[in-house]
Amino acid sequence: MRSVIIIICSLVLLASCRSTRKLTTVISPKDSVVTVVNPYDSDSAKFVRASMQKIKDRQIQFKTFSSKIKVDYNDDKNRKFDFNTFFRMQKDSAMWISIVAALNIEAFRVLIRPDSIIILDKLNRTVQRKPFSYLQVITKVPFDYQTLENLILGNPIYLDKEVMAFAEKAETLSFSTVGEAFKHFLTVGKNDLNVLFSKLDDIDVTRSRTANLSYAGYISLGDRVFAEQRKIDLAEKTQIQIALDFKQVEFDKPISFPFSIPKNYKVIN
Repeated sequence: MRSVIIIICSLVLLASCRSTRKLTTVISPKDSVVTVVNPYDSDSAKFVRASMQKIKDRQIQFKTFSSKIKVDYNDDKNRKFDFNTFFRMQKDSAMWISIVAALNIEAFRVLIRPDSIIILDKLNRTVQRKPFSYLQVITKVPFDYQTLENLILGNPIYLDKEVMAFAEKAETLSFSTVGEAFKHFLTVGKNDLNVLFSKLDDIDVTRSRTANLSYAGYISLGDRVFAEQRKIDLAEKTQIQIALDFKQVEFDKPISFPFSIPKNYKVIN
């Protein structure tokens, strides 16, 4: 059952991470211009604030969301998973996940609400109930239900108000922020402001965690721009690599959350 939790957390891009290069090294490549955002009323500071506001304004808004997601998972312990997931989400209400294993057999069904998580193991006929806070306990990452929504949608997370520095290249802009939990290095397209890369380093150096998230395959869905291809590198004590390929993406269509617990399922902790 714990492996299922790991997979679920991987799908929402939350897991243990490892440290890599220092932030000042990452943000100062030779072919870019690095600017420290100080003082507050400088031209560079005004440009950064305006750019960050545009990025926030472009975040995907939704009522409902659904997609088929092909997941490729592997780690440094030679564990590999290759499976399809059907995902449905209603804003501020519920996330429904169906994990399909080999031979097109549904292995797990998961229902996540702002206050709870229910996991059906359909292979072993068990059910597990946990409070939503359980995800925070096992990942040791401070987040809420809305953060999960943004992770699935591809919206940038942990956009702290204060930008410490930014770097400008011919085709990209990069921003460095420092929050309560993470140092965040965010790279977007210079012309379209699409998120290309997000790097989160744990503020607590003793944890030595990092997450590298890349986004590609952008498509237009009405007034929304959605990244169908995601790659995630996560590590701390264990290195994890995940590739997500979103297909059949739909917004604001009627959806349902079929979720019944058979009477013969064993309840486990």
